[in-house]
Amino acid sequence: MALVRITSSKLPEAQKLNSVLASYVRFLSADSNLRQVLEAKIPKEQERVKNFRKQHGNTKVGETTIDMMYGGMRGIKGLVCETSVLDADEGIRFRGLSIPECQKVLPKAPNGAEPLPEGLFWLLLTGEVPTQQQVQGLSAEWAERAALPQHVVTMLNNMPSTLHPMSQLACAVTALNHDSKFAKAYSDGVHKSKYWEYVYEDSMDLIAKLPVVAATIYCNTYRGGKGSKSIDPNLDWSANFVKMLGYDNPEFTELMRLYLTIHSDHEGGNVSAHTVHLVGSALSDPYLSFAAGMNGLAGPLHGLANQEVLVWLMKLAQQVGKTPTEQELKDFIWKTLKAGQVVPGYGHAVLRKTDPRYTCQREFALKHLPNDELFQLVSKVYKVVPPILTELGKVQNPWPNVDAHSGVLLQYYGMKEMNYYTVLFGVSRALGVLASLVWDRALGLPIERPKSLSTDALMKAVQK
Repeated sequence: MALVRITSSKLPEAQKLNSVLASYVRFLSADSNLRQVLEAKIPKEQERVKNFRKQHGNTKVGETTIDMMYGGMRGIKGLVCETSVLDADEGIRFRGLSIPECQKVLPKAPNGAEPLPEGLFWLLLTGEVPTQQQVQGLSAEWAERAALPQHVVTMLNNMPSTLHPMSQLACAVTALNHDSKFAKAYSDGVHKSKYWEYVYEDSMDLIAKLPVVAATIYCNTYRGGKGSKSIDPNLDWSANFVKMLGYDNPEFTELMRLYLTIHSDHEGGNVSAHTVHLVGSALSDPYLSFAAGMNGLAGPLHGLANQEVLVWLMKLAQQVGKTPTEQELKDFIWKTLKAGQVVPGYGHAVLRKTDPRYTCQREFALKHLPNDELFQLVSKVYKVVPPILTELGKVQNPWPNVDAHSGVLLQYYGMKEMNYYTVLFGVSRALGVLASLVWDRALGLPIERPKSLSTDALMKAVQK
């Protein structure tokens, strides 16, 4: 395809327009775009699931105990999630690929070492590792879709800076529902076999706009409204996000690519993923579904945990110093536990070994900031805490999870606003939960409605 170049006496404007055209041509000339790949894949998967259910629909998988019902449905096998599966020993696998495998095979930015989140989104949706050209096309398409409606910009600019960034995010995403293609199509009576197409369009729009929303929140809350909200069509999704946040360190951009990739999905049972699936099962559009998931992510037992880890580390540093001896560290940890508190960043509902998301962040730190005092403190805690928790005998998993490390890395590169960290988590989590939502509608999954029982009814059932 030939590219017609524009000449003008207004050189900057001509250069900008040429840049946009070049990005669009790259997108059009890709082997196939993401929607075309899905259009070919979904009918085959629908037939495969239909035949599987026809043959094994009455087959029982697992058993439910009373403790599971009172214990937050922990361990109950009751959801379908196509995008990722969490193994107690291996950690997360995205469409069958571990985090180290994703780091190896997913496309990277020029001169970059970390995977591009665009590549992971393609993998989550299709089950296939994309080419470099396909990922570039997806970056260009998200850049084309990134502009915010004026009413959302006005709303964000009028929110008080004292409002928590996660509340601002949920409000803005909800307001984006004004332009939902799915909501309009449903109102117009679209056939249910087409639901996935409009959920896909909304999801692409939402993912494209999230960095602009999140950067606006950051600049308004912490920078007095100063900062660029413009998208560069020649940059990838993460690089544009970092630019709009006001950072220019290439290492921080690499960190953000890694961060946005590894926080994207964690199978379907965690609070944010399950909430998006649940609300979406009522045929709420992706904006409303995702906003609901973000309200769940804002909780201290979910996305807010990385902030709690950092607060605990700083308390540790204040009381025993940044370079404590091993015995001083042990004494502080035992003091924490005996006070009825937990060591934040350790333990996981499913994992029984060190979280691979922790490991890859540690490897990043060893490469880029090995001498940072806070990182070295995290490393010392890593050596001391698991044996103590094992000795305590009440913790099934004494190993660190993803939250034990991420805040330290963000602090190192100058992002010290801890209240904002969960927004970064939310931007990343969109990749996984929205990919799942597309497949929920493609497979025609119904409204979620599990049966609940009272304690009396359970007691009667046990007696019978």
